[in-house]
Amino acid sequence: MENRFDKGTAGDLIACRPFDGSLALYQRGLLKEVTEMEGMENFPSFALAPWQTDSGATTFCLPMASVIHGFFYNKDIFKEVGVNEPVTNADFYWALEKAKRAGYLPLAIGTRDKWEAATMGFQNIGPTHWKGEDGRDDLLTGKAPVTSEPYRRTFQELAKWAKYMGQDFDQRSYSHSIEAFADGKAAVYPAGSWDIMTFKGKVNMGVFPPPVEKKGDACYFTDHTDLGMGIYSKSKNPEAAELFLKWMTTAEFAELLTNEISGFFSLSNHFFDVKDPIAQEMMSWRDKCDSTIRNSAQVLSRGEPNFELEIWETTTSVMSGQMTPAQATSQLQKGLDAWYQHSVTARKSHLSSL
Repeated sequence: MENRFDKGTAGDLIACRPFDGSLALYQRGLLKEVTEMEGMENFPSFALAPWQTDSGATTFCLPMASVIHGFFYNKDIFKEVGVNEPVTNADFYWALEKAKRAGYLPLAIGTRDKWEAATMGFQNIGPTHWKGEDGRDDLLTGKAPVTSEPYRRTFQELAKWAKYMGQDFDQRSYSHSIEAFADGKAAVYPAGSWDIMTFKGKVNMGVFPPPVEKKGDACYFTDHTDLGMGIYSKSKNPEAAELFLKWMTTAEFAELLTNEISGFFSLSNHFFDVKDPIAQEMMSWRDKCDSTIRNSAQVLSRGEPNFELEIWETTTSVMSGQMTPAQATSQLQKGLDAWYQHSVTARKSHLSSL
C-alpha cells in the first residue's frame, strides 16, 4: 500500500483502521476530510471518534463497522460431555476440562501468529478485569499502570489457558485454529465476530461472552470500532467516491453490511433486523454488559515500543510459560514509560471526555 501511496496510484476509496493508523494517513495528507459530508449525522459520537483528530474537530473517514469478541462453542460437544454454556470462570474451565477428558481440543487457539492470542485472548477477557472503558481511561490518563492487579489477573488467566490449548500450540496458526473448530475437533474457539461466516453451516455453534468471576457480577466485552472508509486525497474520481461514501451512510447500506457480512456490525444509528442468530446473540450483549474497545488502539501505540506489538509478545510468552504475568505487565509498563509519560497530562482532558 505504501508503494501505491508513493506513486499516487492508490484506489479512490481507502479502508481505514481505527485511531492512530488512519490518523497518521490524514496527517500525511492522504485522506480527504469528510466532517460536513451529507449523512455523517447518522453516526453517534463514539462511532466517529476513531476517525477524528484528537480535538474531535475533523473527521477523515466514514465509520463502517464494529466487531465483537467472545467465545464460539460446539453445541454437540458440549451436549456430549454434559456441560452448559459457561457463565463463570469456574464453568469455563470445567467445560474445557470435560472436553479434554473426552479427547477433544478444548481451546482452538495458538500462538504462532501472535496477534490471534493477543486479540482473542488478552483483548477478549481483559476488559472483565480492568472494567471496560473505566479501566481503559485509567490507563490512558495514567491513573492505573499496566502493572496493576487487573492486568496481572488477565495474564494469570491466559497462563491457565495453556493447559487446554493442546500439543504444539506454539506452532498452531490462526488458520489451523479455524480448521480444528470447523472440523469438529475443538470445543471452544476464542472468537471475533468476523469469523461468524467462517463457520456458518459447518458447526452447530453457540456463543457466550467473557465469563465473570461470580454469577451476577457485572460483565464486560470488547465491541471494537474496527473499520471505516475514506476518500484518497489524490483520487481520480473524487465526486464518484463521495457519492459512494454518501450511500454508505444510508439505512440500506447499514442493513446490507450487517446481514450480508455477518459479524461486522454497522456503526450507524439506523434501525433494522439482524438475521444471523449468532450475530443477534452477540449484539444482545450490549443490553446487559458494558462494552469497550481494545485498549491498545487509541494513542498508546503511537510511540516506540509499540504497545500493540508488545501485547502480542507478552501474551504469547505468558501462554508458552516463557514469561510470568508479573514479568509481562512489567515489560508493558516499561515500554509505555519510555515515551508515554510525557503525553499523559497533555491528553488527559480530551481523553477523559471521550
